[in-house]
Amino acid sequence: MLCQTALMRTVLTLNGGSSSIRFAFFDADHAGRKVLAGKLDRIGLPGTHLSVEDSRGAESSRSSIDVKAADHRTAGAWLFDWLASQPLYGTLYGAGHRVVHGMQHAAPERITVDLLAELKTFAPYDPEHLPRELELIDTVRRVHPDLPQVACFDTAFHRTMPRVATLLPIPLRYASKGVQRYGFHGLSYTFLMAELNRQGDPAAAGGRVILAHLGNGASIAAVRRGKSIDTSMGFTPAAGLVMSTRSGDLDPGLVSFLALTESMDAPAFQRLVNHESGLLGLSETSSDIRDLLASEPRDARAADAIASFCYQAKKWIGSYAAALGGLDTLVFAGGIGENAPAIRARICDGLGFLGIELDDARNGQNAPSISAESASVMVRVIRTDEESVIAASTMQVLGQDGKGGES
Repeated sequence: MLCQTALMRTVLTLNGGSSSIRFAFFDADHAGRKVLAGKLDRIGLPGTHLSVEDSRGAESSRSSIDVKAADHRTAGAWLFDWLASQPLYGTLYGAGHRVVHGMQHAAPERITVDLLAELKTFAPYDPEHLPRELELIDTVRRVHPDLPQVACFDTAFHRTMPRVATLLPIPLRYASKGVQRYGFHGLSYTFLMAELNRQGDPAAAGGRVILAHLGNGASIAAVRRGKSIDTSMGFTPAAGLVMSTRSGDLDPGLVSFLALTESMDAPAFQRLVNHESGLLGLSETSSDIRDLLASEPRDARAADAIASFCYQAKKWIGSYAAALGGLDTLVFAGGIGENAPAIRARICDGLGFLGIELDDARNGQNAPSISAESASVMVRVIRTDEESVIAASTMQVLGQDGKGGES
């Protein structure tokens, strides 16, 4: 039991990245209020550390702890040991996981032995994320064997895409093996659309919306009348935009070229497009947009990396405005989308023909609304929150089946 003294029921959310675990606790009895959030970062690398933000009371506090964790399994076990030593987190009611790839699953589901076995067969579709997420699920099962767990699929938001948007132009027989465009960042997009509704934006339910989740992983989605019709990530999260270390879309002929000229095998190509490309590959110095903006005036490589990122984002926005037949609202989210006014300005520059025009002062302040008063397209900045979507989905699933548990 994470706490012996408090009475509130809590839901734990776990979001496993390629080298990190984000986690949060939510009060299940008070509208899913977040009481703690944290991140175990640089797993398997030197300098692994835990950062925590505690907001249970009127004041919030932050702390950081250096730890050692060779992989997600040991990191998850260490995290649960640490959580067990913390007071005031109540009776653990359930755990919800971000599962990047859900194939045909269109809604959150309680994790059963059968579902877990099925998810393990999905690993080849996303070897960068899914094995680590499954390690976390196994860790929770080992530490809290009776605790209900829920899988929240990042692909589910895009299950509404029309067939034409899911097809890959390769022999059709591969479609029966699940080779198609899926799309990702669905939990973030779910939150953003809910927030648009909460803000009273009429485009959320009946209009044309483009969502730009720009972070270490970056994607753009086109939403019509509240439903995804297309998105830039495709068969894997490496597709679409230039990202921090992912390449985005590439000429497929590059595979055979590198195999012939450098004897590059499939694992090496996987490392190249996921860990050595994007902003890092173009700049040869950093995958962090903040570093690149700082060095841009004196480093042509950094300037090229930033220019490529903004140019690709601009192209996707233009293409999705065409697919939607126009545009009512554009939303920026993610670490870059929420915090980099210069990047937003460069992406939107030249899109006035679509009705996009920024207010420079509001954009510089990262204001919730950054469009000019005269613009016909509303441009918003929304801080996304995948963990709150996971928590709400977990409480809904466990509430529906009546099998919430304690630990």
